Amino acid sequence: MKVLSIFVALLVLPLTLPADEGKKGDRHNLDGTWTIVSGEKDGKPEPKDRIEGSVIVIKGNKITGTDRDKKEFFACTFTLDTSKKPWAIKMISAAPKKDQVARGIIKQDGDTAKLCYALREADTPTKFSTGKDQHCFVLKRTEK
Repeated sequence: MKVLSIFVALLVLPLTLPADEGKKGDRHNLDGTWTIVSGEKDGKPEPKDRIEGSVIVIKGNKITGTDRDKKEFFACTFTLDTSKKPWAIKMISAAPKKDQVARGIIKQDGDTAKLCYALREADTPTKFSTGKDQHCFVLKRTEK
């Protein structure tokens, strides 16, 4: 019975670890520098001039975003549930407003990633498009 308990714990543990623990598995392929190539908010495309030059850095369980002038516009910690397809992501902001929670989905295919999330109490996205109070971005990796 003791062996079975340890086995079950080992199976469940990776699903509950923050993104920076374990350093094994596909979720750590997200680590690196990404450029925002397109975006959508509230069902409408983000203007190119608003996202052009914006960079996202993912390292461990942290995400930071800077604009074309290298000014930070977003920072958060996050956890992933990689047992879901697409992966579920929960982000807790550090800036510009602290402790706001955003829930969403994320998937990666090589050097491209898609991230969609809900703001405030909006419904968590289930597909890679947006509704009211939702954001979606396509990211292209620039370096690992």
